[in-house]
Amino acid sequence: MDGALGAALQLQQLPPTSSADSASEASFSYKENLIGALLAIFGHLVVSIALNLQKYCHIRLAGSKDPRAYFKTKTWWLGLFLMLLGELGVFASYAFAPLSLIVPLSAVSMIASAIIGIIFIKEKWKPKDFLRRYVLSFVGCGLAIVGTYLLVTFAPNSHEKMTGENITRHLVSWPFLLYMLVEIVLFCLLLYFYKEKNANSVVVILLLVALLGSMTVVTVKAVAGMLMLSIQGTLQLHYPIFYVMLVCMVATAVYQAAFLSQASQMYDSSLIASVGYILSTTVAITAGAVFYLDFLGEDALHICMFALGCLIAFLGVFLITRNRKKSIPFEPYISMDAMPGMQNMHDKGMTVQPDLKASFSYGALENNDNISEIYAPATLPIMQEEHGSRSASGVPYRVLEHTKKE
Repeated sequence: MDGALGAALQLQQLPPTSSADSASEASFSYKENLIGALLAIFGHLVVSIALNLQKYCHIRLAGSKDPRAYFKTKTWWLGLFLMLLGELGVFASYAFAPLSLIVPLSAVSMIASAIIGIIFIKEKWKPKDFLRRYVLSFVGCGLAIVGTYLLVTFAPNSHEKMTGENITRHLVSWPFLLYMLVEIVLFCLLLYFYKEKNANSVVVILLLVALLGSMTVVTVKAVAGMLMLSIQGTLQLHYPIFYVMLVCMVATAVYQAAFLSQASQMYDSSLIASVGYILSTTVAITAGAVFYLDFLGEDALHICMFALGCLIAFLGVFLITRNRKKSIPFEPYISMDAMPGMQNMHDKGMTVQPDLKASFSYGALENNDNISEIYAPATLPIMQEEHGSRSASGVPYRVLEHTKKE
């Protein structure tokens, strides 16, 4: 009787103990999520500041004869150091928080860039003009902050030790193999249309970048998690999967940068930033959900609120980039002071800027569709003629005239 009573008492005491353990594990998981989110936010803020410092340095030295003059400035090296520090923080964040939480937080860099751009504006604006011009940026920053808050609050709470066995098990699981098959087929189709059919749409190029980027973040999390366990004492560097993930991380990052460079030559940077963020975040979250099972065991409310946070962040980034100035297309002109004998007519170095809306005018090129944005001023072809003493009063130069047919 006493034994049965003791067993019953033990059974009654078990649920509180197990619930306490689960509460402790949940608290630890949320703590890791918070550490990872703070590291990611810090990293993106520092990277944004670093890029603006380097851009400021390049603008200051734009007229320098030495193309590498920025190497001699402390500002540029400070920007490089801050960029490495920020990227290190983002890399470390993958070892603490789920991939689905870290990837959307890149919106923080857009928010920081918008704020820094407004603060460092040189021009003076009236209050009405300022609000009219930057109202979209303010609204976009507010929406992006709200979306980031929802992402951090309702992020998936799945945590798994990134051991070699666990990563190998995920790598050969049938959901991920099926996902990889679909991604490879889609990537090959997009690459075929891009290379062979000249499908140069921004969506096509940035979708290629997003597919490569999804593999980059999957491998980054694996490498960062295994390094973290190795630092904590559980060595993971002797597993071959670590080096497989490391090589895939570097290779996908390099090809991703190559496609981004091609996109930047054809489209505006603000369009690339907004569309690229939306596509890359969506594909990366999908890859994390399939490979690391981020949303396994999560209730429907948390998943819906997390998706709502992503949508609000997408809208905020779109509004931020929507308000950026568009690059001014190149308009050919003739620098009159480049013509010998004409300096006295234009002492201030004035230039002739023809109206390109007309069919043809003096100094304007007939077709400027395929002209790059960065060109030196176009000068008229000049032929010097030899003149003897008999024709001293003649014009020492002859300008070749071009007709519209030429």
